[in-house]
Amino acid sequence: MRTWLTNSSAYVIATFRIVIGFLFLCHGTTSLWAWPAEPYGGNTAEFGAWPGWWGAVIQVVCGAALIVGFGTRLAAFLGSGSMAYAYFWSHQADGALPIQNDGESAALFCWAMFVLIFIGSGALSVDRILERRRAAAADVAPATPGESELVDA
Repeated sequence: MRTWLTNSSAYVIATFRIVIGFLFLCHGTTSLWAWPAEPYGGNTAEFGAWPGWWGAVIQVVCGAALIVGFGTRLAAFLGSGSMAYAYFWSHQADGALPIQNDGESAALFCWAMFVLIFIGSGALSVDRILERRRAAAADVAPATPGESELVDA
């Protein structure tokens, strides 16, 4: 059982990353384009307005990056930070706890992405493909001048 769990962990991490990315992307598209649902309050964010429009752009870009697993750690860092900002800027004034101030989604997104900073993208990601290509290129890279002389000595 333990071997199966260990062998499956990269795919579970990928599933977690994809779901979090999709939900984050949906928050951004809702705020920017009222799709797939109307945003809270019924109005989309005004172009360039701080922090609503910029937060939605971060949600769309970082959500898409998380879905495909490209720059996962950076996207998770930016997304986590934006959600921490949203929680303290928008929700904290209404109560000390997320259940009191309607900040559950901001807190959950913040911590879920914080975890992704440390665990990475898992399987099925652009990051993993790029990692493998770099490793393969390093294995077949030609020796630098003078390197073979050190080995022969």
